[in-house]
Amino acid sequence: MNILMIGCGKMGGALLKSWIKSGDDYTIVDPGLESAPDGAKLVKSKADLADSRFDVIVVAIKPQMIDDILPAYSDMLIEDGYLLSIAAGCSIARLKKAFDDQPVVRVMPNLPAAIGQGVSGICPGPDAGDAHVTHARALMEHAGSVVVLDDEDALDRFTAIAGSGPGYVFELARTYVAAAMELGFEEAEAREMVLGTLAGTVAMAKQGDEPLEELRDSVTSKNGTTAAGLDALNGGGDLDRLLQAATRAAYDRAVEMR
Repeated sequence: MNILMIGCGKMGGALLKSWIKSGDDYTIVDPGLESAPDGAKLVKSKADLADSRFDVIVVAIKPQMIDDILPAYSDMLIEDGYLLSIAAGCSIARLKKAFDDQPVVRVMPNLPAAIGQGVSGICPGPDAGDAHVTHARALMEHAGSVVVLDDEDALDRFTAIAGSGPGYVFELARTYVAAAMELGFEEAEAREMVLGTLAGTVAMAKQGDEPLEELRDSVTSKNGTTAAGLDALNGGGDLDRLLQAATRAAYDRAVEMR
């Protein structure tokens, strides 16, 4: 397929490096970009595209730029093409209004997509066809796993869990490292121990389908060190409440932005 990418920031660039493996042809239009990844063509403006037409147009610009920039490209999509948007917080209705009512598939990638280990949510617009969804899913699978969602409310809930999730995990890791340092470890040692523990624990959980409670209990001896630590961490349900508050706040904000 012939694909045009409008904008190519940090996330767009990371995804493009994975997408190039798909075998599609990519053109980027971005006046601020100095060079394109190998396998893609870079132009500075729409004028440089002449009368080109594209099977897919990827929206990778900031949401506040949508209304000013996107309408100029609506005549460059082929009849059966679609718009793929990774612009966070920009609704399907707004995208369709700015793009002459063309079919839209919204995508919410998360940060680990940059290393091919992301979890991405896909939300097709009402007139997006099966072929559009299949192609969008195949692209995102180059950057990790994919969840296809029924509507934009589900995408907002996905955003609160997976889209914003790396931020929660980084914050947990930061406080975990700080706690290790408070016990007397140097920062480099603390970081290695904490990140290694997190990575190994997640890998173990992903290998099987045991309930997480069982895995937790398998390392928790009665009256042992882990039991004491868990009681301090969440004995009163404080961690439960904090994570529920975090995801609810993120969801509420996602709805406001849409």
